[in-house]
Amino acid sequence: MTTRRGFLATAAGAALAAPAVKPNIVLIVADDLGYGETGMQGNSSIPTPNIDSIARNGVRCTQGYVTAPVCCPSRAGFMTGRYQTRFGHELNAIGKQNALPGIGLPLSERTIAQRLKDLGYRTACIGKWHLGGSEPYLPQRRGFDEFFGFLNEGHYYVPPPHRGVESHLRNPEPPYDEDNPIRRGNTPVVEKRYLTDAFTREALRFLGRRGRDPFFLYLPYNSVHSPMQAKLAGGKRFAGIGDLHRRVFAGLLGSLDDSIGAVLGKLPDNTLIFFLSDNGGPTAELTSSNEPLRGFKGQLFEGGIRVPFAMQWKGRIPAGRTYDRPVSSLDILPTMLAAAGAPPPPEMDGVDLLPYLGRGQAGDPHPELFWRYGPNMAFRQGDFKLVRQVEPVP
Repeated sequence: MTTRRGFLATAAGAALAAPAVKPNIVLIVADDLGYGETGMQGNSSIPTPNIDSIARNGVRCTQGYVTAPVCCPSRAGFMTGRYQTRFGHELNAIGKQNALPGIGLPLSERTIAQRLKDLGYRTACIGKWHLGGSEPYLPQRRGFDEFFGFLNEGHYYVPPPHRGVESHLRNPEPPYDEDNPIRRGNTPVVEKRYLTDAFTREALRFLGRRGRDPFFLYLPYNSVHSPMQAKLAGGKRFAGIGDLHRRVFAGLLGSLDDSIGAVLGKLPDNTLIFFLSDNGGPTAELTSSNEPLRGFKGQLFEGGIRVPFAMQWKGRIPAGRTYDRPVSSLDILPTMLAAAGAPPPPEMDGVDLLPYLGRGQAGDPHPELFWRYGPNMAFRQGDFKLVRQVEPVP
C-alpha cells in the first residue's frame, strides 16, 4: 500500500513540474469493453483507429486495472481515487435499487469534478452515471456543472419501437429504460438519436462552449454494454462478419470509436486524455473478448479487472510508449490533480502516474494492489496474484 510519505513525495515532485497553464482534462470510459477488443491491444477484426490514436500519441498501459469487475463500484473507485470498499460501495446497484434512498456514491466522498472545480475547472458529465439516482447523489450535486445522460446501469440505444438498428437481444432483456429517462440536468428529455451519437453531440456542444477556464469532460459512454443494438450502417460496415451476435457487437464498437474520433478532433493540444473500460468484457453476453486473459466481467481473474488503458498529453507524455508495470484506475484522479498543479490528498489510494509515464521514474507505481467484491477477493504483490473467486457472483 502506498504510504503517506510516498504521497507527499510524489505530490512535491508533481507540484514542481506543474504547467504554467492548467491542462484541459478528458476522461473517456467505455462500458464492458474487453481487454482484447481494440487495435491497440492486437485485435485486427474490428478497426478502432481513434481509440488506438490515444495510445499512439501517448502511452498504452498493458497492465491497467480497475478496482471492481462490475460497473458501479468500479466507477466509485476512479471517481474518488480511493478503494470503494473503504466507504462501503462494493457491490453493483441495478434497476430500481439505483433510486433507493442512500444508494449511491457516499456523500462523504469527494469526486473528481468537485476537486477540479476547486481548481477553477468547468465540468460536465455526459453519458452513464450509475452512482446514485436519488436527489442528493445526482451528478450536478457531485460537482458537475452540466449533465446529459441516464442514471442507471444501462439504456436502450434508440427508443421504442427500436427502428433503424440491427439488434441481437436477450429474451427477456432487463427493463433498462424503466424509470430511467435520458436527462438534461434533472429534466427528462426524449432523445431520438442513436445514444452513442447523442452523447457525442452533447460532448461537442460542451467543447464548443469552452471559455478561458480549463474544462473537465467526463464522457462515460454506455457502449458496448447491452442491449446489443448497432446502427444499420454498422451492419453494412461489418457485413463480412457472419455471426449476427458478433456483427452487432462490432457495430457497437465501431460507432463508439467513430464518436471518440469526433471528440478527439475538437480537443486543444493542452489536453490530458484518459481512456479505459470500466471492467472486463462479459464475453458470453456480448462476445466482448478479454483474450489472452482468464475470466470475464464479474470475476477477479485478470479478464474481469484488467482493461484497455491509455493516456495522452502532448508535450508532457512521450508518444508511442508502452508501459508494462501495474497501474490502476485509482491513479486517474491523483494524476489529474498533479497535472493541474495540486498535490493529491494523502487519503487517496492512487498515485500520480506522470513521473512514471512522462519522466521515466523507476519502480512500480503499485507494489501491491487489492480487490474485494462480496465474497471474492484478490491481492497482487509484484508479479504474484492471489485470487479467491466464489460462484455465483453477487
